[in-house]
Amino acid sequence: MSVFVEIAIGIVFGFLFTLCSLRLLAVLQQEHYAGGAFLKWYFRLRNVERKKASVLSLAFALLSALFCVCFSFLEGAVPELTLALALLPYVGLTAAYVVCERRYALKVPAVRTARYMRLAVLYAVVMMALCVGLVFGLAALAGLIVWADESLARHMLQCFVVAVPPAVFPMVAPLVLAFVNLVIKAYEIPHTNRFVRRAKAALAASPCIKVGITGSFGKTSVKHFAAVLLAKKYRVFATPASYNTPVGIAKAVNERGLDCDIFLAEMGARRTGDIAALCDMVSPSVGVVTGVTCQHLQTFGTPEAIVREKSVLAARVKTCVLGRSAADMPTEHALAMGRDFDAEQVELSPEGTRFLLRLPEGELPVCVPVLGRHAAEDIAMAAMLCAALGMTLPEIAAGIADIAPVPHRLQRIDADGLTVLDDAYNCNVEGARCAVEVLKLAPGKKAVVTPGIVELGQLEQEENGALGASFAGLDLVVLVGETLVLDVRAGYLAAGGDEKNVRVVPTLAAAQRVLAEELPAGACVLFLNDLPDCYR
Repeated sequence: MSVFVEIAIGIVFGFLFTLCSLRLLAVLQQEHYAGGAFLKWYFRLRNVERKKASVLSLAFALLSALFCVCFSFLEGAVPELTLALALLPYVGLTAAYVVCERRYALKVPAVRTARYMRLAVLYAVVMMALCVGLVFGLAALAGLIVWADESLARHMLQCFVVAVPPAVFPMVAPLVLAFVNLVIKAYEIPHTNRFVRRAKAALAASPCIKVGITGSFGKTSVKHFAAVLLAKKYRVFATPASYNTPVGIAKAVNERGLDCDIFLAEMGARRTGDIAALCDMVSPSVGVVTGVTCQHLQTFGTPEAIVREKSVLAARVKTCVLGRSAADMPTEHALAMGRDFDAEQVELSPEGTRFLLRLPEGELPVCVPVLGRHAAEDIAMAAMLCAALGMTLPEIAAGIADIAPVPHRLQRIDADGLTVLDDAYNCNVEGARCAVEVLKLAPGKKAVVTPGIVELGQLEQEENGALGASFAGLDLVVLVGETLVLDVRAGYLAAGGDEKNVRVVPTLAAAQRVLAEELPAGACVLFLNDLPDCYR
């Protein structure tokens, strides 16, 4: 083979293998470009993506070897035609693989940000370079095969040496991607730091009041409710969706600016030091700690570490609103639920929630179209924040009248004769308990669809067992995937649940088919915690 042919073959190999691993790029993005977490996901027991890569590699190897044998007789006519034909299985199988992957789209598709595109391009270039190098080496090795007596056998072996070994690349692609991700961080980290510093400078220069909102649950809901209430008196800017990392907050600030009176910043934390970094960036003067549970115990290690991390915000601000499970945090300027304010006399229904809002200024009867005991407490925390920022009770009441459900947070949807409780974003023990409580109030048949709750560390088995126990009495329990469903199922059966009511399915699509076949009109189904692909 000529050098140009070898380069062309290597580039084609690299391009094909890159196409086969685009899903890996999306999952790495879901893992916030943390290479260690990505590899842990990929090499965990029973990962479907790893199994698919192994089958694809095996198919590449077997078919290319078969083509080498079948077409080796062409050696005398066209010297390089056999090799070209032996490479056809790579093209055909890649095309089939990509088409099949499109049928099973990722739950969280890749967001083609500038960082994602830089990583994708560099990964493709590195993959092509590795494949070109491998083809050069294999071609040189093939040229050493002179011991075969017949030219036909020698030609077949030479073709086999060049065409078959690259089949291993689908299995090593995750390692290549993790390496490229590590290398490109030499650029990405300083670039990200400049991006964050620009937002930090804008925040420091702005005269607006900065509010930090953290906790193990309810951050987005409290932020949403507070923004609705505060808008009755102030110009408010709240970080969108679940933008709760330095990069997310920086993106919101840099793109929109800070032309507002009050800036609400949701603050997430998965490891010790995350809240301190966000406080350094935002410099909040007012804070909200919604509550503390065992969520993210897997990364924090101990419950005490979670409490300490959430307490950082309470210690940094002048005034802090504390939820019920955070009420005993040591801080001098705390407004604690149960002591300074509360949501009392809570009445739940599948249509909405009624409660008595108690604030320092007085009491207010509330009726809102949001569901769950936790929604009443979230609204109470948002109202207390508004009172601390200078709003009167009538102004707060006017804001509460505008409150609407937060998407995917126990949101009621009426569709196709069913009542759907969409709690797909839920991923904490407290919220799950409240969601099941609302489901059990619904008339007619009741069903739940869930993959379980993740990131609970050593408590995953216990808490998912307790979640399963709470399903006792439901008419249908659909468990999705293989992450934690065995623990949920065991808890359900131990609590007296009927095994005939349990269905274990591999995907959400399969769960929806079960619901369509088994639930009558008028039934109510709770979708609890739709896990992204990095947990599958």
